[in-house]
Amino acid sequence: MNRRSRSSHLGLLMLGAQVLEVGLGSIPPVTLAVLAINVYLYLFPAAPLLRACVSVQQAYWQGDWRRLLLAPFHHADDWHLYFNMVSLLWKGMNLERRLGAAWFLYVLSVFSVLTGAVYLLLEALLTELADDQSYSLSCAVGFSGVLFALKVLNNHYHPGRVIYLMGLPVASRYASWVELVLIHFTAPGTSFVGHLAGILVGLLYTSGPLNRIMRKCAGLTSFSRYAGRSGVYYGYFQDPPDYHTASFTGGLTEEQQLEAAIRNSLHDRGEATRPQQSRSSTSGLL
Repeated sequence: MNRRSRSSHLGLLMLGAQVLEVGLGSIPPVTLAVLAINVYLYLFPAAPLLRACVSVQQAYWQGDWRRLLLAPFHHADDWHLYFNMVSLLWKGMNLERRLGAAWFLYVLSVFSVLTGAVYLLLEALLTELADDQSYSLSCAVGFSGVLFALKVLNNHYHPGRVIYLMGLPVASRYASWVELVLIHFTAPGTSFVGHLAGILVGLLYTSGPLNRIMRKCAGLTSFSRYAGRSGVYYGYFQDPPDYHTASFTGGLTEEQQLEAAIRNSLHDRGEATRPQQSRSSTSGLL
């Protein structure tokens, strides 16, 4: 799984260029901090990828639950990091300004752990239904499961939009599902179950009980008072007239970024975009 010695770090350089183009002062603090943590842990990982990725075998059978914390913030290579962090920039700039820094940090924290937990649940369920142990051995790493959850949340705040994916108009409410399928077929080596887990976590927040549970838990602590002073809102509000989601990565929108990522991901890198597989386990990019 360790392929960094073969990487040109071009993805990392491009990410730095994107951040400079947006401007550090234009990136909300939590989004910038999470991006910085991901970059730092790519350069100085807290654990080797095979010890950071999350799987039923490692987390549940062997009790290594710290992988739920490590897996979202480690990436297989610099291109994996680049595509995830560009997506985080767009979604973070939208959602942090809408929710406020304190609540957005709370959402990211819960989504990061819960996406991994749902991933384990789905893989365990597939193991039982298919009677195939390979699902329990599948080990995933990366932030894109969380990004799929944020995508659901962002689309929830913009109902009725039409998003163009590969030139096809898609209603925003279905965009995450279409992206799930597109990425699965165009980027082999990615974790379909990990991305699906992110969508389900997002739906638990927007259409299920997760939002209410989080608000109730926040209300039991001093966090609710701090969040109130920080401008956190739990419902909808209109963006201010002068607010625009910053155009970055050469002026491309998020949807155009997705199309570019789908066209380019794995095109020039081949096997360099996939985690190496051992005989006993398979790995996927999140």
